[in-house]
Amino acid sequence: MDWALGRPRFGRERDEALAAAGGEVLEIGFGTGLNLRHYPPGVTRLTALDVADLLPARTARRIKAAPFPVARVHLTAERLPFPDAGFDCAVSTWTLCSIPDALAALREVRRVLKPGGVFVFLEHGRSDNARVARWQDRFNPIQRRIGVGCNLNRPIDALIRDAGFAITRLDRYAIQGEPRIMAEMYRGTASPRGS
Repeated sequence: MDWALGRPRFGRERDEALAAAGGEVLEIGFGTGLNLRHYPPGVTRLTALDVADLLPARTARRIKAAPFPVARVHLTAERLPFPDAGFDCAVSTWTLCSIPDALAALREVRRVLKPGGVFVFLEHGRSDNARVARWQDRFNPIQRRIGVGCNLNRPIDALIRDAGFAITRLDRYAIQGEPRIMAEMYRGTASPRGS
C-alpha cells in the first residue's frame, strides 16, 4: 500500500485535499506518513493515529523530516482518548474504507473538533453509477479479504453526514487509469453541524 498510494498521482490528490488543513491536526489512519510532505505551512502540530505500526524505519524518517511536531498514537479511531473540542482540523485519507465502525470513528472525530473546526477527507467509496456500484457490491467480499478490511462500497458522504457533519465541499470523480470499482473518489471538507 505504501508503494501504491505513494505514486505521484496520489501525491497530487493529497496536495489538493490537504490544502484546507491547518492548526492542531488529528490524522486518523496515519499509515506510513505519506501525507506528511503534503501538509501546508499552516499546520502547527499533528497527532497521528493508527492501530498498526507499518514500515517503522521509513515512517520514522518521514516524521523526522516533518516541519512540525508529530505525536504518534497507536489506537483505533472508534474511541479517541482526547478531550472534546481539542483539534482545529481532522484528516482522513484512504482510511474510512477499512475502519470497522466508520460511523463511530467519524462521531469521535466530530467530538474532538473545535467549534468551527474542519474535517478534511480524501476517500474512495461507493460509485454514483449504478452499474459500477453493483460491481463494487459483488467484489467487496473478496476485496475485504485481500485488502485487509478495505471496503469498496461505503457511501462516504452519507457516513459523514450521519456522523453529524455538514459537508462544505465535495468533489466526486474517478481517478483515471485505476480500476473504476476502486477509483471512485470523495474529496472535500466538512464541519461539525451546529458549530
